[in-house]
Amino acid sequence: MQEKKLNIVFLSTYPPRECGLATFTQDLMEAIDAVGTVNSYVIAVNNSISREYGDKVIHEINQYNQLDYTDLARKLNNSDMDLLVIEHEFGIYGGEYGEYIMGLLKNVNIPVITTLHTLLKRPNPKQKKIIRELGERSTKLVTMAQNTKEILEKVYKISPDKIEVIHHGVPIWDELDRQSLKNEMGYGKKILISTFGLLSPGKGIEYAISAIAKTVEETSNILYLILGKTHPDQKDESYREMLEGLVTKYNIENNVKFINKYLTKEEIIRYLQMSDIYMTPYLSREQAVSGTLAYAVGYGRAIVSTPYLYAKEMLADKRGMLAEFENADSLYKCLDFIIKNPDEKADMEKRTLTLGKTMFWPIVAQCYIDLFTREDQLNQEASLIVFPQLMVNIENGVVEC
Repeated sequence: MQEKKLNIVFLSTYPPRECGLATFTQDLMEAIDAVGTVNSYVIAVNNSISREYGDKVIHEINQYNQLDYTDLARKLNNSDMDLLVIEHEFGIYGGEYGEYIMGLLKNVNIPVITTLHTLLKRPNPKQKKIIRELGERSTKLVTMAQNTKEILEKVYKISPDKIEVIHHGVPIWDELDRQSLKNEMGYGKKILISTFGLLSPGKGIEYAISAIAKTVEETSNILYLILGKTHPDQKDESYREMLEGLVTKYNIENNVKFINKYLTKEEIIRYLQMSDIYMTPYLSREQAVSGTLAYAVGYGRAIVSTPYLYAKEMLADKRGMLAEFENADSLYKCLDFIIKNPDEKADMEKRTLTLGKTMFWPIVAQCYIDLFTREDQLNQEASLIVFPQLMVNIENGVVEC
């Protein structure tokens, strides 16, 4: 007799809503569905914009309507869902710092796993309370970097046996020749440096542009690609206009190109594969994960970044270079070193790709599935088990979660 598949429902933003969390959830669900051992569904967190969702979306909530959260708990309690997975960002749930999510957690009866996409080392009291309650009411908290475990334990007093580390996933794509892609796109012998993602002031791209201006003085055949439209939460284009003004000020119009659109995964990967250096000059020291950086690691790029939490872990062991926050000269020195030391660059790419191969979505999805299955067994048996961390043996092709 075939065992009943688990019904897993995700609470998250979801395409066509344009945000990194939506893309993450869609990618994870597609990878889970490809394995075929559990059923996955999504409850879409919507804002004031009406959207047409696909069949995967079985329910919607208005993030700003507090009653929607308690009503959702009631619906889930009366459903055939076995497990709720909350994709958590403070900004996508209503109330102060997303406190409306507590109305769901306090009333839902099915088990909950929460994936943390933001984790602050110095939270204010309300932020700390929310994460602590998520920890208390979730059977597991999933984080995407080992260095955030200590923060959860020491700052938020979360029990270590509640914390699971699973990588941010990366799509598998055919490896294409960098120079052939450059030729196809008309970039020829340009040294391509890229940054992608929705534009907002926290991205620190003004420092990257200033660094490019310094770099161009010694290496003129540079092209910096700033890939992405303005973040939907921004009220106007003032940030982009400020960046464009800097490009004009430094007279580097031939060295900086804005691609003002929301990129498809295919476009992101194509640009990454032709890039010589990927750069994330973010301003926040406490960023616990970056989907854009995960992609760059997955495709083995040489990377320059400011040392936010996720970057410090991803670029350890000489997988990239870390520059100082809000320091264009520091970014410039990293770029200049990589450009002038091709052997070091090749070594960085090799080390980065070794890590990147452990982050492909089929591997990550299997780890989530194992977590869901084991949590279900725990709930049925009412016993405690500590889950081992993800281990990947690339040479032998063995994946264990």
